[in-house]
Amino acid sequence: MNKQFFDDLAGKISSTLPPVPGGIKGELEQSIRSVLHNAFDKLDLVTREDFEIQSAVLQKTRIKLELFEKKLAELEDKLDVS
Repeated sequence: MNKQFFDDLAGKISSTLPPVPGGIKGELEQSIRSVLHNAFDKLDLVTREDFEIQSAVLQKTRIKLELFEKKLAELEDKLDVS
């Protein structure tokens, strides 16, 4: 997760709260940002980039598996003919 994400989310949350004095608002936003960051860290999320990489690996693996299954079926057919 990037800093901008937490800043935007904290800003949206703090905008829903009733008006507070200036100095307290900054501290409140920082606290919200910190709580959000800690909560998301505990979720064990992956980045979009890591997800895309793993999706590509999975797709290649599926293609190889399909080829192996086809070859296996061909070999089994040859054995049945003999």
